[in-house]
Amino acid sequence: MLDLTTTYLGLTLKNPLVAAASPLSKKITNARRLEDAGVSAVVMYSLFEEQIVNESRALNYYLNRGTESYAEALSYFPEMDHYNIGPEEYLGLIQKLKSTLDIPVIASLNGVSTGGWINYAHRMQEAGADALELNIYYIPTDFDITSAELEQNYIDLVSEMRQQIRIPMAVKLSPYFTALPSFARHLVEAGASGLVLFNRFYQPDLDIESLEVVPSLELSTAHEMRLPLRWIAILYGRLPADLALTTGAHNAESILKAMMAGASVVQPASALLLHGIHWTKETLASIEAWMERYEYESIQKMRGSMSQQAVADPAAFERANYMKALTSFDHRILA
Repeated sequence: MLDLTTTYLGLTLKNPLVAAASPLSKKITNARRLEDAGVSAVVMYSLFEEQIVNESRALNYYLNRGTESYAEALSYFPEMDHYNIGPEEYLGLIQKLKSTLDIPVIASLNGVSTGGWINYAHRMQEAGADALELNIYYIPTDFDITSAELEQNYIDLVSEMRQQIRIPMAVKLSPYFTALPSFARHLVEAGASGLVLFNRFYQPDLDIESLEVVPSLELSTAHEMRLPLRWIAILYGRLPADLALTTGAHNAESILKAMMAGASVVQPASALLLHGIHWTKETLASIEAWMERYEYESIQKMRGSMSQQAVADPAAFERANYMKALTSFDHRILA
């Protein structure tokens, strides 16, 4: 019998498909449907730092600074009360999900600074969350902040968050760091039990008719998986932390690749939103069929089998692969 079980953040999961943070977790009915379709855990949509401190004097100051000069400045910020449910409602939803679902519930906090808002990590734990995903989404636009200072801010945030909770914590990262392996190691040393690769920074668009900067959200595509796949293969076996892939996983083949690279779980969001919750059941069936065809008894047997440490040519994940790709493309053109 095939064994699809995996471990992630100290949790034993029935398979490697974990529903990523998305609007699907806002309703109990959808969470139940996700569980029925076969996901092994659910990451809740994020509670934002801004929602927690929205009424504080500090945030009020920064939101209003400069509005005398630019009357439209406040319109850049969303009305948080309408953007998402508030902190207390979020904690209540954790309790409802825990009482309804048999699979683990992973809470999600989205923030960038240290401060009182991180106390909510402890409250999420008390509400019953099995683990926490810290989603750090920050655009460094200050010319005076160096990369070293920025990274230290992240490390300090993870360290303070760890002091608040006993449950495992994963950190969701962007790929835009100068020396990702070193930074990842420091995050793990600060208290991260896992790393989620990668956060997708949604880029704004320009409306050339209204002359406005407008929000733009596009779901991931399959080719975007190559970036987190590469880094998971490089990091696997070198950090005492679990790795989760969360960008570009759109079919069974992508989940299998992630496992072979070294991921403990895959967190689909776009695939579920594009194809529907039933995509989970169909994908799991395809994974099992592939494993039977190629005589893999378990997910654990394939995990890390194509990581950088395991493949015959480790340099393929580095500069040599870049040169090989360019050469092969040249041959196609010149043929």
